[in-house]
Amino acid sequence: MSTDTPIINERAPVRQYPGYLQTVMRRLRHDYVTLFFLALIALSILSAVLAAHLTPYDPLATSLLGRLRPIGWQGHLLGTDDLGRDMLTRMLYGGRVSLVMGIVPVVLAVMIGGFLGVLAGFFGGPVNMAIMRTMDVFYAFPSVLLAVAISGTMGGGMASGLIALTLVFIPSLCRIAETATAQVRSLDFVEAAEASGASSLSIIFAHVIGNVLPPVFVFASSLVSVSVLLAAGLSFLGLGVQPPTPDWGQMLSSLRQAIYLQPLICALPGAAICIVSFSFNIVSDGLRHAMDIKA
Repeated sequence: MSTDTPIINERAPVRQYPGYLQTVMRRLRHDYVTLFFLALIALSILSAVLAAHLTPYDPLATSLLGRLRPIGWQGHLLGTDDLGRDMLTRMLYGGRVSLVMGIVPVVLAVMIGGFLGVLAGFFGGPVNMAIMRTMDVFYAFPSVLLAVAISGTMGGGMASGLIALTLVFIPSLCRIAETATAQVRSLDFVEAAEASGASSLSIIFAHVIGNVLPPVFVFASSLVSVSVLLAAGLSFLGLGVQPPTPDWGQMLSSLRQAIYLQPLICALPGAAICIVSFSFNIVSDGLRHAMDIKA
């Protein structure tokens, strides 16, 4: 009778490693500085959306008898402006316009510039030459002067400001997307997809875009702060949102005459611009660190 003991073949447990998104979210959960400023941005957006429910005043209603009243005057928590309009109401409604002017041009530039950059990086050759040399023409002009020139040529207003800022951001986003696509283009899985007979369009959507989006998204998040500042600058110069529509840049321009009478009230729009712009910068740095798995 055999005395050999049976051999039990037990499979070793397979260790589960967190995916890319899980790693990014875990890093963000432990980055309290980024979370704080992300909450600040969310609060700014929420307060702008719910502006009609947070204040009883009309942002366009004027009162010549209540001009430049101090903070806390007769229910006006942040005082009144040079035309007697409630500053808190104007700040909340102005946040709508300023945030739209800060976010929408970047989103449009990501869609247009990112698409052009992917095409240039994937196909190379004459396609790359035509697209990137066109982008270089825009690089010849400083972003501020280019935005002022485009908006001024179109006659000012919110629509022209959106178009001007979108055109300003397209070249930089196109270059980021082109560089990232060129790196992904040379990887083995893309070559394997080409060898299998997959079309260029299917390879772009299935393999390229997903790997190009992270660096483009991180760079785009940093451009939102620039967009907020440029939009405020256009409104300050009278080339952006036109009065009486509330906008932080336009409010800053109209209140500059009263800086010696009510300096705190005059500083409110500028403080809002700085806080929102700084918050987007900090969040962008946090996202870049969280998405850099090698760090």
